[in-house]
Amino acid sequence: MVAQLFATPDEAIADVPDGTSIMFGGFVSAGTPSNLILALVRHGTRAHTAIANNIGLGDKLDELCEDRQIAHVIATFAIRASSGRGSRFEEQYRAGDVTLELVPQGTFAERIRAGGAGLGGVLTRTGLGTVVAEHKPELEIDGERYLLERPLRADYAFLKAYRADRLGNLEYRAAGRNFNPLMATAAATVIAEVEEIVEPGEIDPERVGTPALYVDRIVRCDPVRVRWDG
Repeated sequence: MVAQLFATPDEAIADVPDGTSIMFGGFVSAGTPSNLILALVRHGTRAHTAIANNIGLGDKLDELCEDRQIAHVIATFAIRASSGRGSRFEEQYRAGDVTLELVPQGTFAERIRAGGAGLGGVLTRTGLGTVVAEHKPELEIDGERYLLERPLRADYAFLKAYRADRLGNLEYRAAGRNFNPLMATAAATVIAEVEEIVEPGEIDPERVGTPALYVDRIVRCDPVRVRWDG
């Protein structure tokens, strides 16, 4: 399958309906699909479940909270208690208007990997004896207790890569790789914004971080400057 090329991020996400689950690549501001997020803001759909490493910390996800487009967030960190600076999401969470599931970062990555691999879950000791373990199955194996963490999948994955070829192979640059390749395997529709689109063969196969097989749509976008105030 060859990925579809779109002229603008708005066209690339035009059919995203209300109530979908969306994975957003990125770690703080690195590798975050800011153009696709802002297109979703303009699109105006609501009641989304956002699955991302973070929200409101050097990314544009908090913009989706301006018009209350997010209903639920699954993330590794979202509340900036130590900084003294709040976010729209934090305000809405504290008011009970949105829900949040905090996941240890390694568990977050493994749950996405399990979703992409078709596994039934992940066994981990992380979170045992804490609120993370509430309402989750526990198993004992060789005398050790483990939590069973369910896999994560989504209707869409919004990714950011450095460049793509016209088939849809993606190349990442440095820290921009982060969760993007994992999320590409765990969503029904994968949409990637890239800084450059090249011809097939121009990306060294050793540098392909996500094969075209996983990518449905690509759109070339100039990078969006983001500011992280900590």
